[in-house]
Amino acid sequence: MRGCLLALALAPCLAQDFSHRGFLETGALLYPQTAPGDSGLAVAEALLRYEAFWNPAGGWRFAAGLDARADSHRQVAREFRLDWRDRELQRPAFSLRRLSAAYDRGPLSIEAGRQFIRWGKADILNPTDRFAPRDFLNVARADSLGITAVRLTYGGPSDSLDLVWTPLFTPSRVPLIGQRWAPLPSQLRLLDQGTRFPGGSQAGLRWNHIGRGLEYSLSFYDGRNHLPLFDARLAGAVVAFRRFYPRLRMYGADAALPLRAVTLKAEAGYFTSPDPRADEYVLYVVQLERQAGEWSFVGGYAGQAVTRRRSPLDFAPDRGLTRALLGRAGFTIDTNRSLAVETAVRQNGDGMWLKFEYSQAFGRHWRATGGFTWIRGDADDFLGRYQRNSHALLALRYSF
Repeated sequence: MRGCLLALALAPCLAQDFSHRGFLETGALLYPQTAPGDSGLAVAEALLRYEAFWNPAGGWRFAAGLDARADSHRQVAREFRLDWRDRELQRPAFSLRRLSAAYDRGPLSIEAGRQFIRWGKADILNPTDRFAPRDFLNVARADSLGITAVRLTYGGPSDSLDLVWTPLFTPSRVPLIGQRWAPLPSQLRLLDQGTRFPGGSQAGLRWNHIGRGLEYSLSFYDGRNHLPLFDARLAGAVVAFRRFYPRLRMYGADAALPLRAVTLKAEAGYFTSPDPRADEYVLYVVQLERQAGEWSFVGGYAGQAVTRRRSPLDFAPDRGLTRALLGRAGFTIDTNRSLAVETAVRQNGDGMWLKFEYSQAFGRHWRATGGFTWIRGDADDFLGRYQRNSHALLALRYSF
């Protein structure tokens, strides 16, 4: 009884520091063409997301988030359990999106638990963003995944240092074999022998400096590539394959320079590996950004230079978007309506991707979104191989 009375007495205090939000979104992806091994023309999806935040006195912050999913295309597992590692091939039906505790004291901040960590200054592609695995079941609509990590940030008015250590590897989720984003070859049979997950930890640091008219940073990552390579063996008409994640070191830098008419941003990373099966290469992005009234524009070029080629079998969307012109434009029509356009065009014309979305809010809680993604190109190009996956999107969200 005393415990109940104490909880009732503290409830008003807790309520002042507690906040929550969430949404329920249902939608459909409509494909005008079938793909080899996948005859589906419509995919229905539903996502319920809930996030809670508690900021008590003393510099503490707590955050938690849960996702519940369902779909019609078997991209979501049909198992009633809570997943917190994001290591399964399918999306979990119930997942722990976030669960972390943070403490702030002066310029020092420490956060531990499942969280989201983003590095880099570019907007259209981030070579230095090594602690950000993504869900690529739909390559054109990839969402970020949280990681289990300890993050220490020490920041002053001009300089800040970001240290990250993660004891548990979280991979990106790659397209499901046999579905339209990873179609089966007609002349071969594939035998999936599973995934070899690495042990050990990953670590990285990033130093950022804000100077007079220029902001730049240097970064270093030592861990694993969250995108897989494939061990494959051919036996007659059967290809047996296994996913693995090679060691990776990244030396990166990024900068932002505000000019009178535009902001110039650049970001680059050099990637090396002791694994003899992994490539060594440089990724870089140069972009211009401008805000003009209700319009925002971002445009630039993403490039790649391979210094040592070793692996013919990989899945690397970050490298697949290089040697291309990338762009994004957004227009806020009013407080309730907006539209956005994104594009990637291969410099040799072998591939093109264009995405358009229109969004409109109705009242305080409802928002409808419609759009389409158009993909064309050569079958040997990373973009062009998905040319049968052009699709339309219809979604309705209720926020609370």
